[in-house]
Amino acid sequence: MPEYSLEVDYTGTLRDSHNRAVLLRGINLDGGGKAPIQFPNTFEKASDDFYDADNVSFVNRPFTLEEAPVHLQRIKNFGFNTIRYLFTWEALEHAGPGKYDNDFIDFSIKLLKLIDSYGFYVFLDPHQDTWSRFSGGSGAPLWTFYAMGLNPRGFKLTEAALVQPSYDKPDTFPKMIWPTNYNRLACQVAFTLFTAGLHFAPKAIIDGVNIQEYLQDKMLAALTYFYQRIFNETDLGNRTIIGVESFNELNHGLVGYEDIEKLPQDNNGLRLGTTPTPFQAMLLGVGIKQEVDFYEFKSLGPTKTGTKEVDPEGTSAWLPPDHDDTKYGWHRDPGWKLGRCIWAQHDVWDDKTNTVLKPDYFKYTDQGQPIDLELFNNTYFMSFWSKYYMGMREIDRKMFLLCQPPVMTIPPNLHESAFMDRRVIYSPHYYDGLTLINKHWNKWWNVDVLGVLRGRYSSPAFAIKVGETAIRNCLRNQLTEMKQEGIDHIGRVPCLMSETGMPFDLDNKAAYNSGDYSSQIGSWDALGYALEGSQIHHTLWTYCANNSHKCGDFWNGEDFSIYCKGGKYDLGMSLDYGSSYGMSSSSTLSVDSSSQLTLESVSTKELTQWNLTHGTRAEPALARPFPLAIVGSLVSYGFDLKNALFSLTIDAEAAISGDIGTLVVLPEFNFPIEEDLEIELTSGRCEFDSDTRVLTWWHEAGEQTLTVKSLTERKIDNSLLWNLVNFFC
Repeated sequence: MPEYSLEVDYTGTLRDSHNRAVLLRGINLDGGGKAPIQFPNTFEKASDDFYDADNVSFVNRPFTLEEAPVHLQRIKNFGFNTIRYLFTWEALEHAGPGKYDNDFIDFSIKLLKLIDSYGFYVFLDPHQDTWSRFSGGSGAPLWTFYAMGLNPRGFKLTEAALVQPSYDKPDTFPKMIWPTNYNRLACQVAFTLFTAGLHFAPKAIIDGVNIQEYLQDKMLAALTYFYQRIFNETDLGNRTIIGVESFNELNHGLVGYEDIEKLPQDNNGLRLGTTPTPFQAMLLGVGIKQEVDFYEFKSLGPTKTGTKEVDPEGTSAWLPPDHDDTKYGWHRDPGWKLGRCIWAQHDVWDDKTNTVLKPDYFKYTDQGQPIDLELFNNTYFMSFWSKYYMGMREIDRKMFLLCQPPVMTIPPNLHESAFMDRRVIYSPHYYDGLTLINKHWNKWWNVDVLGVLRGRYSSPAFAIKVGETAIRNCLRNQLTEMKQEGIDHIGRVPCLMSETGMPFDLDNKAAYNSGDYSSQIGSWDALGYALEGSQIHHTLWTYCANNSHKCGDFWNGEDFSIYCKGGKYDLGMSLDYGSSYGMSSSSTLSVDSSSQLTLESVSTKELTQWNLTHGTRAEPALARPFPLAIVGSLVSYGFDLKNALFSLTIDAEAAISGDIGTLVVLPEFNFPIEEDLEIELTSGRCEFDSDTRVLTWWHEAGEQTLTVKSLTERKIDNSLLWNLVNFFC
């Protein structure tokens, strides 16, 4: 079991009650938590029932309590010690403002207790993507759009949001088109009102307060209710739950746009497919046909390839004037009219002549300062963070608060802030954009995306890194820089990257037919190298219990889950290391002394048990050893997948007592046979517990090094194994 009492020292290092440095490495659980049980995937065609969002349930999301042990044991077998527990605002408050789903909270408490029994650290994530399921993502309840005066039934024709269930053929929904919703009307309105409504929409008054205060207060009240029930009814806050995260991937909406008749320079949201300017999005939102730019993703990023006509056919994305606005009990100020664009009501544009009046309306603060992303974080994000901080500190003074500003932005300056203490953690996100969008692992070249965003290159062409070593180092250097930005702007606090990962559906899902997962293993191993080199705590995206080859994570065509259930080729997914790693296929199924797999040695039961207790898909690169707790401080660590070699260097303190040592987890997949472990120490002794997979090392003071190598020969005839898998499946 882990040591739950964690503190932060003056260097920003997490330490347990024995003063050992602690490293957090884990997984997001679970991508399926984004959707209610009535609509478990975005591939289902939207019907009237889809918009009956008051009466949904998230109980048994991401899986039932009966199924939980299998999933939790599988996650444990990867060697992870941390879970980012994902839930949505919608799960808590879907029935209406202030109507909390206690059945879901009861279920969550039971599931969290189960997670605790497996010895995980946990932090809670109020998740969102593009605001809501009804604007192509997940997160906020449907009623929040009604509160903003928007009508989600009008989003399809106006392209205020691209929503897979309302797409003509949901199974043909373009890959990675969903993030473009940040560039569309619904998200632009939602995030602008949520973060800066007081400034940019002063007429938007509901229940006597501005819509910004209304939405933030409702969300924070729902979180407070949820967390208070956990802390008041259980001791999980003293055990497995170490902290809570601020709103996932908060976006800045229109705030900071220089000219609403132009696309922003900072690429607020991905440019792909139809890409209207903010003003075109406003016109489309009231039913006016537009000729908009069309983008495709080319080798160096989004590229305009033409234009396309979008015709809403007179449909409006706004609620009609005669809409019954009494259902949820709120009172809308008479000065805020339904049926009109909120920005027309603030004289940003004239909806009689359809002309722009204030193209730079969103560019300046109320003091006249030009807004960039850094100022947004230090002004508007900080306004939200201050409320969040105060609300959470009223619940508990010692839980960690994970500060997550908008993705890939410079964090706010918290050094001198009143909303900062020693129990704040910086929580950025990072994805390799080239692999993410192209769905292809290119081991020949990649791009320093962070460097481009920080303006270090006059052209993206100069940010290209060539060769496998350069690519791996580029990923590591980007993560190291993000960690340093946290130190520079927030302080010497831990940096926990709560989301990072690689897609599995590379090259049009070729591996699902061939069984060759070398590209997936290569991409995940490069990311693992970067995370180890930057020494960032991290939780990978994602584990998804209902993942399948056909539908991926059952959400917008994404396929990031390290686990895939069912399907003809599931057992084959982890069995091909790929020739790029200089080894033949391997597995930890049943092996003889020479590590040869034979038909006689494997039964159907053993195959089933292997799939239940082990992970799938690129497990060689994912089941990585790492230090759980260090008597002293971490200098460096890393895993050489090609040679099955783990190395750890520490600046050690003398052993605290005879039973307190440095702990290293050695997942079974890469270290399958205890007798075949070659261990070298600069001092001391070690013991390995094959049940917990933890090696304890007692060492002397000073700089010390540990190396562990698996001598198990990895040699399996792939064609034999593949025939075996096909036979049983």
